[in-house]
Amino acid sequence: MASHTVAITFTAAAIAHLQRQLAQAETSWLRLSLRRAGCSGLEYVWQSVDGPYDGDLVARPGDDLNIAVDAEDYRLALGGLRVDFQEDALAAALVYSNPNQKGSCGCGVSFTM
Repeated sequence: MASHTVAITFTAAAIAHLQRQLAQAETSWLRLSLRRAGCSGLEYVWQSVDGPYDGDLVARPGDDLNIAVDAEDYRLALGGLRVDFQEDALAAALVYSNPNQKGSCGCGVSFTM
């Protein structure tokens, strides 16, 4: 693990949501990375994993919440990311505010750099 400090901010709502996801997954880590998808090119991917992959960066935004971050994706696009969780009568989702993002698709699932 290269570092325990990453410039990714998680709101209290996001931390609570991710802790619930981790508890349901019965693993000890969540991993954040990117993949090519959607109409704009990239989307955020969360995986339940047993630990960080070789070279991953580590974020520990809350008690009992371990997040591995793909180091290459972090350098390219995830530095400065803010993750929130918003819920209303119609939907509940993680919401990303990424200073590296140049555009996004109409549905809000994918983005461009």
